[in-house]
Amino acid sequence: MFESYRLQKGEDLKDVAEKFHTTVKTLQDINNLYYLDNLREDMELIVPTNAKDYFNYYVVETGDSLYAIARKYNINPELLASMNGLNMEDYIYPNQQLLIPKNGYSYYITAEGDTIDEVIKVFKSNEEKFLKENPTIYLMAGQLLVNKK
Repeated sequence: MFESYRLQKGEDLKDVAEKFHTTVKTLQDINNLYYLDNLREDMELIVPTNAKDYFNYYVVETGDSLYAIARKYNINPELLASMNGLNMEDYIYPNQQLLIPKNGYSYYITAEGDTIDEVIKVFKSNEEKFLKENPTIYLMAGQLLVNKK
């Protein structure tokens, strides 16, 4: 679900986010970027791929909360927060774009020390299917992996 991408001359994170159908915040989180003025040409970034296959997008409206959005889509609020690089107590704001998991898939966010074999067991899947759906696996804490049910 992730791949490596080299920043092109004149590109910023907004350009890359649009190209890969994700958000600037997601790119900042998965690349541990806190200072955007440190971006440079040829810098290697980790970018999500196939997001459109596994997720829908929701634009936050005034008065929304993670709990209300999770209830609306019948998903776990902690999964919703984690998928979007948020903590449950984080503020969400109008016009913010959130990933909403599609039905028919299971999701797992890796923890430190996870192995591929352990994650495959969680999904009750086989290695070939798992690797097809998750071609780039880093097993760093916080990586989102998917499994078609």
